[in-house]
Amino acid sequence: MRLLCVMAALVLITAQTLRAEEIVLGLSQAEVSITTNFDGSEILVYGAVKRDAPPPEDGKLGVIVTVSGPSKPVLVRRKERRFGIWINTDAVEVDRAPSYYAVVTSAPLDELLTRVEDLRHKISIPRAIRSVGAPMSIDNAALFTEALIRIRTRNDQYQVIEEGVKLDEDTLFRAAVRLPAALTEGTYATRIFLTRGGEVVAKYDTGIDVRKVGMERWLFNLSRENAFLYGLMSLVIAIGAGLGASAVFTALRR
Repeated sequence: MRLLCVMAALVLITAQTLRAEEIVLGLSQAEVSITTNFDGSEILVYGAVKRDAPPPEDGKLGVIVTVSGPSKPVLVRRKERRFGIWINTDAVEVDRAPSYYAVVTSAPLDELLTRVEDLRHKISIPRAIRSVGAPMSIDNAALFTEALIRIRTRNDQYQVIEEGVKLDEDTLFRAAVRLPAALTEGTYATRIFLTRGGEVVAKYDTGIDVRKVGMERWLFNLSRENAFLYGLMSLVIAIGAGLGASAVFTALRR
């Protein structure tokens, strides 16, 4: 009985420790509108650490901000050069991969987070991607996931910005997250983690709503609801642009 009481007391102390630091968060904008001239956006994530007691002395406070776009399956193909041409050979379908993913930290990520905590909360880019259904005939299926990360990193769809979170006096923090021009509609899950000694001690979840508006929304709906009219309109625009360019070149030659 005494052992049970001691264990209960330890659980209570642990729970109180986890609640000793809480996150108060703000966003510069909770909605992003995609228009015809949209070329990207920057979201400012800012907040404060609320405490009921002086900060613990065991471990420096770290802040990690992640922003994740809608996830969906992705087919990754491998190309090989055969008979003088590049052709698709093997293919692996990644079960779920975010269309956009950013990790912004107050210090190098491996200093703020242990592998166990990364596995538990799925914070780093490789952990945010789920790929378990590779065919048995594929050797080194992990290379396909690495290729996906490499391609999307090059296209600015995946970002790791270490020391991008500014932390003042272990209380106030702020970070800028860049959203590229090519965004998928949906809710972008935004998570903020506080860490000490490599372990997560507090977490806050919110979201950023990304939607097409105006002409962009009208064209998107038209392509889904009336594909024939959308295709016909695209053809007319293409013919008109070609005739216009031809007229301009003819006038320049004279």
